[in-house]
Amino acid sequence: MARPIGVDLFSGAGGMSLGFEQAGFDVVAAVELDPVHAAVHKYNFPQCANISKSVTDVSGKDIRKAAGIRSRKVDVVFGGAPCQGFSLIGQRALDDPRNSLVKDFVRIVRELDATYFVFENVKGLTVGKHRKFLFELIEEFETLGYDVQKDWRVLNAADYSVPQDRQRLILMGTKQGNKVPDYPKVISKRPTCEDALGDLPDAETFEQLRLSDAVAGVAFGKPSKYAEPLRGQGNDAWGYGHPRRWKPGTLTSSARTEHTDISRRRFRETEQGRVEPISRFFKLPADGVSNTLRAGTDSARGAFTSPRPIHYAFDRCVTVREMARLHGFPDWFRFNATKWHGARQIGNAVPPPLARAVATSIIKALGKRGTRPTEALELGDAALLTMGNTEAAAHFGIDNPIGRRDKKSGAKKRKQSEIELAKREAADIHNLDVIDVSMRAELDDPHGIEVVAPQPEATHS
Repeated sequence: MARPIGVDLFSGAGGMSLGFEQAGFDVVAAVELDPVHAAVHKYNFPQCANISKSVTDVSGKDIRKAAGIRSRKVDVVFGGAPCQGFSLIGQRALDDPRNSLVKDFVRIVRELDATYFVFENVKGLTVGKHRKFLFELIEEFETLGYDVQKDWRVLNAADYSVPQDRQRLILMGTKQGNKVPDYPKVISKRPTCEDALGDLPDAETFEQLRLSDAVAGVAFGKPSKYAEPLRGQGNDAWGYGHPRRWKPGTLTSSARTEHTDISRRRFRETEQGRVEPISRFFKLPADGVSNTLRAGTDSARGAFTSPRPIHYAFDRCVTVREMARLHGFPDWFRFNATKWHGARQIGNAVPPPLARAVATSIIKALGKRGTRPTEALELGDAALLTMGNTEAAAHFGIDNPIGRRDKKSGAKKRKQSEIELAKREAADIHNLDVIDVSMRAELDDPHGIEVVAPQPEATHS
């Protein structure tokens, strides 16, 4: 029996793609503007058609052609438009050009004649004046002949086997005449940060991770029940997804972070579950869940990195792989090799276990049962994981749509030697505390990644 098929809009690295695949869908196409994200998606989903364009420039016909599905029925379209803020000016918010990406989501659902849709977005759309936007979106789908689950809900990923407090609006609907999907039931036991990270070796014990994001021949500890499937162990490690061929003994996405001694002292002195007062970094509680992992801002808003939390057991920020564990990504899933891009890809993603729970509800509404593929897939070319914006854009044959992050932010790329000199001079005048904050992001990447200091007050998706 053929597996149902889905299309991922605003796909990013593929958190929703993975969840829907694990629930039993074949994700045949993914649309993503950022070519670095699209490259990572292509690596992890080698059989999916990757379209590195804005959804504004893509039609249902384009998607069918790229995916090679011709006139085949599309069972579900899913995704969430970027949530930098929705304009509510004017009589009808959905018609405002600044909200066009949401309208394009509706348009593609209509053009593909999808049986179901899942729209994911920020909790803020459900409160205050922004509810107007949500109600208009529901009316738009109803005008097109879709029955929408009126009991729309904000789901917390922590209630669906994710060790992270992350709340997202999930809006679901179906073409009239089909069963309206129910929301997935809450899973009572929440995994903890220690469940997620306890078996991972400390990245700082490997010198190779100063210059690379991966090291082979690593001994992992005994995984928890939560971590077992992420390590590819157990009967349900792959769910209804396609197994991947990978190397379980390799620790990936684990490039080390160079912290100052004073930062490490502060991290060490901070209690678990509390915020370190100078950096404003949250320290993970071993027996609790993580705070919401965020992506940071884009180039148009200063390219601020969002702070990674402090490890509960080590005096450092968590690695990208540890972020991935806190998000529910399996260890075979790779991200861009730089910490800036890798952390951004996770922060932008819907946790796969949450997406899987929602997708399972769609499968049930379709009246189908998941089938387990037996053939393992080869992952993509590893070069896809090291591409910057320019190289990734060239790979997909498009103009680079992402502005250089340092141009609009006013930040100047500095050599590591210059950073270290400034640090020593600061120490001479007993002002390390101030410098430690202002240079944090540069020290975070000794290989010249162009980032600037984080802005904790910013609102992100």
